[in-house]
Amino acid sequence: HGKENVDSRHSRGRGGETTRFHTVNVAQPVRFSSKLQTGKSGPSCPTGWHHYEGTASCYRVYLNGENYWDAVQTCQRVNGSLATFTADQELRFILAQEWDLEEKTFVRKDQRRFWVGYQYVITNRNHSLEGHWEVAYKGSSEVFLPPDPIFGTAMSESENVLCAQLQCFHFPTLRHHGLHSWYAENCYEKSSFLCKRSQTCVDIKDNIVDEGYYFTPKGNDPCLSCTCHNGEPEMCVAALCERPQGCQQYRKDPKECCKFTCLDP
Repeated sequence: HGKENVDSRHSRGRGGETTRFHTVNVAQPVRFSSKLQTGKSGPSCPTGWHHYEGTASCYRVYLNGENYWDAVQTCQRVNGSLATFTADQELRFILAQEWDLEEKTFVRKDQRRFWVGYQYVITNRNHSLEGHWEVAYKGSSEVFLPPDPIFGTAMSESENVLCAQLQCFHFPTLRHHGLHSWYAENCYEKSSFLCKRSQTCVDIKDNIVDEGYYFTPKGNDPCLSCTCHNGEPEMCVAALCERPQGCQQYRKDPKECCKFTCLDP
């Protein structure tokens, strides 16, 4: 529709008769067949999670100090697992994030350690500790394994399996240079931890949407209706709204389709 409010327009047709075009005061659907670009529809993660397109995944740091096994269960409850990494770029993305870490801390203020989804299996305890990293969950297809670890201080003589902590730095300059360390620590120590889950469809009211359902994506026009497919909005239909009658200045409601607030005196 044109921006001005017009009830009808006239144009001269063939043979001199007048053709009338009426603006329609209902929402008009317009279909988009391709999926929305991520930048337009907002990241496909619930609030509090960080989205990385490279793996179509969401990441979140949990600050409540838990031992490794409790951290595993917490991640599973949010349909995720302790984070493992498929490539160096994914790890660099994690290191560059500014995680919300102000409330609680278990180590020095300038550095943070998180449980992640690897375990160090000790094979020899003679002169020095020897062993190898494994992905904690055999079902995962990750190929990236950490380098040799720094051994934690709370190690027990009897433990043959240690759990992985990724140490990140809080200072922006260190963070953006990707500095980090890998620790093999007693699994019963308490620590913050990093969960990872698949990206998901999130609607405009921050609800998670199941595969195949219609929804209005977060960060978009509230008149958009899309289908959730592989965690992304696809086959979207947009409704175009007539401007409100008898109102010069108005504000659109960001969460409701075709709802306006008149700002006229």
